[in-house]
Amino acid sequence: MISVDMARARILAGLAPTPPETVALAEALGRVTAAPVRARLTQPPADVSAMDGYAIRGVDGAAGASLRVIGTAPAGHPFAGTVGPGQAVRLFTGSLVPDGADTVLLQEDARREGETVALLEAARPGKHIRRKGQDFAADEEILPAGRRLSPRDIGLAAAANHPWLVVHRSPRVAILATGDELALPGEPIPPGGIVSSNAHALAALVRSAGGAPTVLPTAGDDPAAIAAAADAAAGCDLFVTTGGASVGDHDLVQPALAARGLVVDFWRIAMRPGKPLMFGRIGAVPVLGLPGNPVSAMVCALLFLVPALARLGGLAETALPTRTARLGAPLRANDHRADFLRATLAVDAAGELVATAFAAQDSAMLKLLARSDGLILRPPHAPAAAAGALAEVLVLAAVGA
Repeated sequence: MISVDMARARILAGLAPTPPETVALAEALGRVTAAPVRARLTQPPADVSAMDGYAIRGVDGAAGASLRVIGTAPAGHPFAGTVGPGQAVRLFTGSLVPDGADTVLLQEDARREGETVALLEAARPGKHIRRKGQDFAADEEILPAGRRLSPRDIGLAAAANHPWLVVHRSPRVAILATGDELALPGEPIPPGGIVSSNAHALAALVRSAGGAPTVLPTAGDDPAAIAAAADAAAGCDLFVTTGGASVGDHDLVQPALAARGLVVDFWRIAMRPGKPLMFGRIGAVPVLGLPGNPVSAMVCALLFLVPALARLGGLAETALPTRTARLGAPLRANDHRADFLRATLAVDAAGELVATAFAAQDSAMLKLLARSDGLILRPPHAPAAAAGALAEVLVLAAVGA
């Protein structure tokens, strides 16, 4: 068995980002930029008012002064003339500051009387003006390559006049669940059978991580059906199987895929849950074989599939987003395998994150996984830990789980 860290490193080492494509700005959320995004204009394009008020000359801004209002300039309707001595132009937030003016008098510091405005407070020269290019200048890099686009980034790109963006293609992931015992949700369940949950959970996780999943028809314990699924996955960026990855009499994934050229890099990891995990390749297609146990499959997917999707999607950083928390209950000493304990998370009165492991950690209990907020990461041979001790925690919401 190899360690969790070594397994993740070997998986990521063989993956490269998907090629770039151009997508509409509205479709770019969550995608990763394949090239730097540069501003196509200067923002603001000219000096604009930061507040509602009056454009004046700073030298005319003494308290008690009375100025003649020579025009109004709502945003989008610039004043065509020039502000001269003793003059003012009514402005609103976003209005262009007209020629001749260098200051904005706040409307609450003024009293309008017909065509004149009296200054109730002195106006400080240069105040309340957003200068040309204050946000960004034309051709300035506003977003780097390799950035996963957030709603804030989409807004910035729109402001910089980008209707399209060049991003990495969403990784295409084929998902195959195997086993004679599986029935789809809502279908008749055979004697001794179970409802298949892995493919649905994995497809949802792939979508949340920015991938494009294709759920293949369930393959029974039939080498020909498993091999045919490999043919269907030939054009994908990653082929994920669940179940049958070990070497028991009914674990047929490795021998069935070997008939399609599978070269195994490794299988079996020193972790709990999820020891029987396999990684290899069929030609150019990476193959990740997850355990069939639902909790084991999901934990392994969080630790290995999510970082793989990050690398395929164009992100350079694939480290797990872990946090430090205090234990809400004591933990026993660990054995030679890394342990990933389902846990609830809460913030205590001191503002510290507290992780409390469920008393039951059976890897068949999906209900506890659904109720978990995080996984407490216990390294091999970790000593017993008392309540209040520090521990590393993977926050499930941070990986879209």
